[in-house]
Amino acid sequence: MITVLGVLFLSCPLVHGHAQESETAAGSPLPGRAGDFALKIEPGLAIPLSRPQSQRFELGGGQTVKALWALSEQLDLGPSVTFMSLPSEVDSRESGTAWMFGGSLRLKRSHSVAPEGARAISPWADVDATYVRTGKLNRAGLAIAAGLALPIGRARAFWAGPFVRYQHIIQGTRAGFDNNDAKILSVGLSLEVGAGIRRARQPVAAAVAPPPAAPPAAPPAEVRIVEKEVCADRDADGIPDKVDHCPEVAGPMDSWGCPAYKKVVVTKEKLELKEKLYFDKNKAVIQKVSFPVLDELAQVLKENKSMRVRVEGHTSSEGSKEHNQTLSEERAQAVTDYLVAHGVEKDRLMPKGFGDTEPSDTNSTAEGRENNRMVSFVIVDGGSK
Repeated sequence: MITVLGVLFLSCPLVHGHAQESETAAGSPLPGRAGDFALKIEPGLAIPLSRPQSQRFELGGGQTVKALWALSEQLDLGPSVTFMSLPSEVDSRESGTAWMFGGSLRLKRSHSVAPEGARAISPWADVDATYVRTGKLNRAGLAIAAGLALPIGRARAFWAGPFVRYQHIIQGTRAGFDNNDAKILSVGLSLEVGAGIRRARQPVAAAVAPPPAAPPAAPPAEVRIVEKEVCADRDADGIPDKVDHCPEVAGPMDSWGCPAYKKVVVTKEKLELKEKLYFDKNKAVIQKVSFPVLDELAQVLKENKSMRVRVEGHTSSEGSKEHNQTLSEERAQAVTDYLVAHGVEKDRLMPKGFGDTEPSDTNSTAEGRENNRMVSFVIVDGGSK
């Protein structure tokens, strides 16, 4: 999943204690944001694999620099430049050099939701499409790489680890030149600096020095009660209840604290179904093919008692406004009745019909009209009560 959540500002419930107020940023990690920037530097050894390069050149060196912007927590995109030099076996004063300019697409394990400690390794793989300049020749190239990155420090702004990259330089037919493709393997160390991770603020009480002893005749000193902030986390998944959509069931931050379900995806604002709900034509009768996804939706709601959902019915623009409004209300109510019959409390569901007033797609095509006939589930209250 390519999921974008943003920075969260938490306000925690207040409790009383005999302490002064103090804060630290050592809370739970929050998901990364689209647009975060990272710079990668990859020095390494260059090994020619193909002839005539493997016959003319010895083991050399290379350097790759990449500027990457996050499209999601797992996907990055940006420009890259590589310089490579291979010393000649024939003449030590000569060397084969190549400049490679292009764009890079990287898939990685999210830096913000990886476990703490030694297990916080982030495997990654990338692919580059490049323009290659070798001597007087301009050629196209392709590079594929894989590696491992380990964070340096709890802030996870710095990452380091081994990598291996295969470079393929495409040689067209040219008179006077060798017309074989060049193939080079690079092995080295990848060094990366990025935005790091943001953490939920978790307050900590500072120690208070004991008051000086009072004179024997003086009344006892008044004890000052100070409010301090505490972030509750009932399911101990590292996500505060004020943010956690499923505060009683453990789950990762990229699904807002909810476990991974097969047919339902929990987002910040909705419960999204991976399968469309089907009804009899122009009726509020749910077809049997939609029973399994509604059964799992009922399971999600029963596991998370604090979640309240608005069940929204929508239609296409075919038919009269009055008919569409009535049909959308009846379908929203039919879904609500199904969930209640399968164990969900009625007061946690709010059916509402919108008719054709809020289309999600165009009504000018058959596909668009089909997409507009739907029931959606908006989270009204998904945090701790």
